[in-house]
Amino acid sequence: MSSLSDPRLAEQLQIANALFYRRFISMGKKAYMTALFPRLLLCFALLGGLGTLAVEARQETQTLKISRFSGKPLPRFESLRYSAVHGRQGPNLDHPILWRYEREGLPMLVVRETHGWRRVRDPDGDEVWMQARMLSATRTALITREVELKRRPSEDAPSKARLKSGVIAELGDCENGWCEVEIGRERGWVTKSVLWGTEVATGTL
Repeated sequence: MSSLSDPRLAEQLQIANALFYRRFISMGKKAYMTALFPRLLLCFALLGGLGTLAVEARQETQTLKISRFSGKPLPRFESLRYSAVHGRQGPNLDHPILWRYEREGLPMLVVRETHGWRRVRDPDGDEVWMQARMLSATRTALITREVELKRRPSEDAPSKARLKSGVIAELGDCENGWCEVEIGRERGWVTKSVLWGTEVATGTL
């Protein structure tokens, strides 16, 4: 990969995959909407002389159960398969819609299951029921505050970009308080503490 000091690369690293995270309430529904464009936002910036952020990895123990409906562990994270998904009060279509989610890829914590339905917790802590087919096993994470994307899992590593709060990233491996993420064509490491979508301990979400 070319160095960020290369002016040709700097030209190319402009606004890409634009999508901000924003919550608003309308007609009794919740939506996660774009603030500017219909796709993921990654704001790149050439970095120089920025301070570092010391992060301590948080270790938590959580007893996982295996669901008799899906055969998968509970709790676990999945993500929204579509850009418009209804969250209902109960596990069938007769129950009223509590929230409407408009953010494909938004991570959701699955906390309960029944046949064809999943009870999920969103990043705001609200719990609703969704049809199982509305969720994907693809692991994603929500950036909760602005952070630097590092080339390696170290505070001393060079920074590739600056990620805005609200960006959704595909989640890779996590180790020693760092997680590998991918956003568009960019891959790097961020501190685990800035991500929502990694800790399954229900008492902390």
